[in-house]
Amino acid sequence: MAATGRRTTLALTYALSAAERGLPVFPLSPSKLPALPSPHRDDPAPVRCRGECGRPGHGVHDATTDPAAVRALFALAPWATGYGIACGRPPHHLIGVDLDTDPAVLRRLGREHGFPVPGTVTVLTPSGGRHLWLAGPPGVVVPNSAGRLAPGIDIRGFGGYLAGPGSVTARGAYRLAPGTPALPPAACPPALLRLLVPPPRPPARARGGRPGPRGEGLVGFVLAAREGRRNARLFWAACRAYESGIGDALADALTEAAVRTGLTAHEARATVASAARFTAPRGAGAPRAR
Repeated sequence: MAATGRRTTLALTYALSAAERGLPVFPLSPSKLPALPSPHRDDPAPVRCRGECGRPGHGVHDATTDPAAVRALFALAPWATGYGIACGRPPHHLIGVDLDTDPAVLRRLGREHGFPVPGTVTVLTPSGGRHLWLAGPPGVVVPNSAGRLAPGIDIRGFGGYLAGPGSVTARGAYRLAPGTPALPPAACPPALLRLLVPPPRPPARARGGRPGPRGEGLVGFVLAAREGRRNARLFWAACRAYESGIGDALADALTEAAVRTGLTAHEARATVASAARFTAPRGAGAPRAR
């Protein structure tokens, strides 16, 4: 028990250091899963809450850079021995390249598609793999995928997370590769980004001309966003709209609602466009850390 307590204290220290660098964090259990149980575990399915209820226990959606909030999360999870870093969130819009294969595979892919593999933060995993940290551009949502880029290469994007360096799991510890701790996450090469982002969704015809109650509910969901959740709420609502076939009809209303909550028109339009790309048919992987 004492060993677990020391590991929790160490994990909190590492997590606070990451939060100072602008990386949203939350506690992980030794199994690499979110340490806090869902507050909705006894609710009837389906549960679509992503933290809007205000209670902790929503996994990656709990991630924060606020030191007081980080401490509060770890205080609720004294069994945590690691921390997760949420990908796709500002300011870094982190993209995690999870290599379970020889790094030469990624370099060969770079030669084929015309992008270099930049020097960047690299985390060595207990399984012998590595995580490369890349910074994505604002307004572009990179989805999670498993093996879509190449066998043995998984991508952690928006809604996914990486186990942070210093985390201890049942299989061992995550540690920074020599020579990389001082590096910032390198910008994702544009040619690689094009491989990671799904192609634009073909324009969908609006059904009827008015979005109806479903669309009005999504607009209201965006209008209720608190500071720090505005972009995430807009993206979620736009995804649901495009999945329902009313995305194009509702895009302007969602954008206007987001602007009323404090986003700029440019940010709002970019997020809605990203949702359209994100919901296009693709092979997506689970957002679990590895």
